Amino acid sequence: MGVNPYKKGFRALGIAESFVRGYPKSVLAGVVMRRDLVVDGVALATATVGGLDATDAVLDIYKTLNRRDVNCVILSGAVISWYNVIDLERVHSETRVPLLNVTYEESPGIEEFIRRRFGNDERRLELYRKLGPREPLRLKTGAVVFVRYYGMRRWEAEAVLNAFTTHGGVPEPVRVANLVARAALKAMLGSRLSAQK
Repeated sequence: MGVNPYKKGFRALGIAESFVRGYPKSVLAGVVMRRDLVVDGVALATATVGGLDATDAVLDIYKTLNRRDVNCVILSGAVISWYNVIDLERVHSETRVPLLNVTYEESPGIEEFIRRRFGNDERRLELYRKLGPREPLRLKTGAVVFVRYYGMRRWEAEAVLNAFTTHGGVPEPVRVANLVARAALKAMLGSRLSAQK
């Protein structure tokens, strides 16, 4: 069974996060978007800033939505919320849905930064190394993104991104998920400040 984003009814679950240093929790939002860019599902989860629970947060979003019609998961970033590393293989294995991980900048790697900030945190380093290399992809918009993909081939990953990216390099499900996550985090911070008054 291939991944065909041009099929009517194709749905992607975009997941993105928002966090601020100094606040212990980040917010992850998941947005289910149809091929025609109509949103028909939203879920939220939290992860610990600097923790190792981002994988669980991603899986919580998938389970909360309880959608069997999601054809592909698109994750923005794999190291989020201040070095909280997502186990992409585990997400793919537990959801059994093709997974596409998208990042937007070239990088020589961040192992040195992890060591500098967390010492020899072997679990974090192991998760980071397990991510493996990224592949550059040029989209129809002209933007170059860097991807990892599971349960699909390179041309299918490219087709999914081209189907859901209208301008620049950020696919719409992820862009909207980021907006939702930022709004939810702002609301959390606002309610926290109100409670302290």
